Amino acid sequence: MNVYAWIILAALLVRFILSVVSETLNLRALRNDLPDEFEGVYDAEDYRKSQDYTRVRTRFGFVTLAFDTLALLIFWFAGGFPWLDTWVRGFGYGPIVTGIAFMGVLVVGGQILSLPFEIYSTFVIEGRFGFNRTTPKTFVIDLIKGLALGIAFGVPLLAAILWFFERTGDMAWIYCWIVLTAFQLFALYFFPTWIMPLFNRFEPLAEGELKDELLGYAKKVGFSLQGIFVMDGSRRSSRSNAFFTGFGKSKRIALFDTLVENHSVPELTAILAHEVGHYKKKHIFKGLIVGIVHFGVVFYLMSIFLRHEGLFTAFYVEQPSIYAGLIFFSMLYAPIELILGIALNLMSRRHEFEADHYAAETADGNAMVQALKKLSKDNLSNLTPHPFFVFLNYSHPPVLERIRALRG
Repeated sequence: MNVYAWIILAALLVRFILSVVSETLNLRALRNDLPDEFEGVYDAEDYRKSQDYTRVRTRFGFVTLAFDTLALLIFWFAGGFPWLDTWVRGFGYGPIVTGIAFMGVLVVGGQILSLPFEIYSTFVIEGRFGFNRTTPKTFVIDLIKGLALGIAFGVPLLAAILWFFERTGDMAWIYCWIVLTAFQLFALYFFPTWIMPLFNRFEPLAEGELKDELLGYAKKVGFSLQGIFVMDGSRRSSRSNAFFTGFGKSKRIALFDTLVENHSVPELTAILAHEVGHYKKKHIFKGLIVGIVHFGVVFYLMSIFLRHEGLFTAFYVEQPSIYAGLIFFSMLYAPIELILGIALNLMSRRHEFEADHYAAETADGNAMVQALKKLSKDNLSNLTPHPFFVFLNYSHPPVLERIRALRG
């Protein structure tokens, strides 16, 4: 084993240890006593159920992570990468087709291995706690649609990246950066309108008090909307959510039908105000810029390491290639990705506080508090997560912290 192999192996083990430690601390942070803030929202059975859900999800996460890590190590040290490389090269195609085949086998193989866990998660765990409403037919259709979209968008993007690195020399990373940035901007407009409706039905919010209130609020704060839509989230899950999509004139708000069903008009207005707050505070734009810069850094570093022979030797591959180098570099980059993920979560949590504050200023802070309480109950949220687990994993602040900030 060379230095690249040791770095990647250490990264895998550190990720595993951090996950085990943080999740163990998170389980120990569960409290039998319901926080005073939630008196009258949870009864004893609801609170017990939320803690049971956290325990079951955490233990399932242990098993899944251990399996994924072990499967990767076995494939690696059993010579899976050189075997696959030799096999796809044997078909005699050029480097781009060969690279697509190499990565395609890895992706499909990984999905096949993860499929039993996904089925168990959806139909056993989510079903046990009353969340799942996905039928086997819908589950299979979603898999087929996801595979088709992966081929339709992923294969051309991968082919372009391989072509640039094969043909354009030192400028390849810049061309790849430009292509992926263009696709990201294109997706902001294309996906909400054409892709998301392939999985869910979006209906304009019906005329009535709720629509009048939401449109009145949007007009008051100067937020133009293409429309407010209700998404049939209940088709797959009883969970509730809302999200904002699009830019410019294509801006739209989508509310889960379960959200509309379970919340009052003032609460839904506060939720809309929170989503508008993300836009007004330029959180979406900031996230987009961070993502674009991140892509640039990744491609630049990739251009440096792609042709390092030691990176291929670490995986027992004797004949270097761009396509294998992309996979190996992604594993070498994992420690940076871990640190970046923590930083992005920190930024995201700050943005959530800012959006909550905007909602309290422009709508009704008390209604936002009540909405957060209902959402936490409906989604069986952990009310007392451990700070270290939050630091590593949470993109949103814990609900009690959000409520305290709103009351402040």
